[in-house]
Amino acid sequence: MKPFTYTRAKTPAEAAAAVASTPNAKFLAGGTNLLDLMKLEIETPAHLVDVQDLKLDRIEPTDDGGIRIGALVSNTALASDPRVRRDYGVLTRAIVAGASGQLRNKATTAGNLLQRTRCPYFYDTNQACNKRRPGSGCAAIGGYSRQLAVIGTSDACIATYPGDMAVAMRVLDATVETIDPAGQTRRIAFGDFHRLPGDSPHIDTNLKPGELITAVTLPKPLGGTHIYRKVRDRASYAFALVSVAAVIQRDGSGRAAIGGIAPRPWRDEAAEAAMPQGAKAVTDRLLAGARPTRDNAFKVPLVERTLAAAIHDAKTMTQTPGTQERGA
Repeated sequence: MKPFTYTRAKTPAEAAAAVASTPNAKFLAGGTNLLDLMKLEIETPAHLVDVQDLKLDRIEPTDDGGIRIGALVSNTALASDPRVRRDYGVLTRAIVAGASGQLRNKATTAGNLLQRTRCPYFYDTNQACNKRRPGSGCAAIGGYSRQLAVIGTSDACIATYPGDMAVAMRVLDATVETIDPAGQTRRIAFGDFHRLPGDSPHIDTNLKPGELITAVTLPKPLGGTHIYRKVRDRASYAFALVSVAAVIQRDGSGRAAIGGIAPRPWRDEAAEAAMPQGAKAVTDRLLAGARPTRDNAFKVPLVERTLAAAIHDAKTMTQTPGTQERGA
């Protein structure tokens, strides 16, 4: 790990200004991803601005019937909150499917959204990686790509976004709230938050330099049955090959966002119109334009099967007396 300086911010605007005014500075919250990357010298910040004292750790109701989740709410606190369990069950299920209890105790809402890819070529500093070192090439293209993306890729990068929580946030139409170094606030629709790689895969999000996430808001509850299905190589502490966050209504309509297949949580609202027709109809539209490799071509039918299982689960839960549709 390379030497760095460290300060603790007292206000969100102060934190944003400190990062913007200091070359190669980073925000530090739970540190569950950043510190690992620093140890491997993948991330080498010269200055860390600790934001843990900013009092952004509350979950509050909003005027329109939704909830506002502070950026520093831990994954454990978010998953176990009674309102989240009752009204946003897909979010609780997604969080519990990720990492371990110890990591969820420390990981924060904002940090979870900002975690970087787990592409093995990104983590191996001996390999070419445009996401780690722009312009160096992509060793994953033509390399072993079983866990990597099948859609939303570019000729510069085929890495996937690794998280679970963000997949549920996407299906719930979350909004990200931020503050910039000048103290100006902004709201970013969740679908616009993570970037596709294009020719600049080292830029993961549409945040501006120094812009700090302060909260994530969820609109009023959707109702319906909330499902999160995660297919992985082992039963726990593993990233998704394919995951499905779905909210299914009694009439068969619904929403679905997919994880493990793209550089960001993957959702196509137009494809969801086909939900009553079944998983194949949705998947055919959802994965139009997919470019799988020989190693990960299995993900295309796996998306259809996982979505079909989620739809089946939703029907079963709806038909079971006493089953809470939204609860976790």
